[in-house]
Amino acid sequence: MKILLWGVVCCATAGAVSCAEPSSPLRDVSMPDQSSPEDSATVEPGDVAGSDDADDAGDASAEPDGEASADAVTPPSDSPSTSGCGRAPGTNDRTWTVTHQGRERSFVVHLPSGYDRGRQTPMVLNFHGRNSDAAQQIWIAQMTAKADRAGFIVVHPQGIGATWNAGFCCGEAQASNIDDVGFARAMLDSLSVQLCLDRRRVYATGLSNGAIMAHRLGCDLSDRIAAIAPVAGGNQTVSCSPRRPVPVQAYHGSADTVVPYAGFAGQFSIPATMSDWRVRNRCGATPSQSYLRGDVRCEVWSGCASDASVELCTVTGGGHQWPGGNSIPLLGNNTTNVSATERMWDFFTAHPLP
Repeated sequence: MKILLWGVVCCATAGAVSCAEPSSPLRDVSMPDQSSPEDSATVEPGDVAGSDDADDAGDASAEPDGEASADAVTPPSDSPSTSGCGRAPGTNDRTWTVTHQGRERSFVVHLPSGYDRGRQTPMVLNFHGRNSDAAQQIWIAQMTAKADRAGFIVVHPQGIGATWNAGFCCGEAQASNIDDVGFARAMLDSLSVQLCLDRRRVYATGLSNGAIMAHRLGCDLSDRIAAIAPVAGGNQTVSCSPRRPVPVQAYHGSADTVVPYAGFAGQFSIPATMSDWRVRNRCGATPSQSYLRGDVRCEVWSGCASDASVELCTVTGGGHQWPGGNSIPLLGNNTTNVSATERMWDFFTAHPLP
């Protein structure tokens, strides 16, 4: 099977992947086949997974949050008419779809082991990188195992052209002006009537272009997304005016050559991204060290409005990787001194919607 990882062509055979840059010889790296599980199923637009109540799944269009006017927002109602509590969820780890902007959009839904359809459950949206896909992101971040241990739902959406329109980035989705914020809203609307969600605890993360998308959701969907944890991606939203302070925890390698730590020609640097979030959240000006182990150092800005802290974890010498996850071939050093997946869940649990 041939796959594309951030513009690097890789050929998968017998559980190994051979990857090559355009001017370099092939080299073998260990990586499992990323083909979809044979038992995956597709929920047609409007269908309810494991249920006959097909008319309950809805579509929605997205509007930017607009100017910040308050530190708190009212989460969507969990009345019986809008809540999926009590519904049978159907088979786990299958591909669901919604129709948005006339397109069928897909996302893979993993329910934690022991999912209780009568108890509200938190959820994480985990967006893949450019030229990647949901299956590869599942393998890279290893979040489904954490979801089973901690008891949350994890959703891996699929981008148009393997990209997300996150503002100034990226690829086909950005060039075609795909409304990916609207897709995220429609996805949440559909999931909310199919599953028993804790709507005050819905979070977003992602890698690379997916991280940039997580920033955009923090800017433009702060009424639905409680906190964000971008990995290897800065904020490239055209205009960021969330309705409330949004807690942010970010991870980035100092030697990332795909999304440089210092930005592109001085634009979109990671320190500038975090400084902007600090100002939006009205945090103190001086950070304190929150984590130190080997090549990983985290700093947190606290004293923020609505306790919306801002934290940056820098991997010294780290490449374009998910810290503690499975390493992406040819994209630099990873680290075992922190697990972004483990640590961001602790951050998320501390920051529900106010």
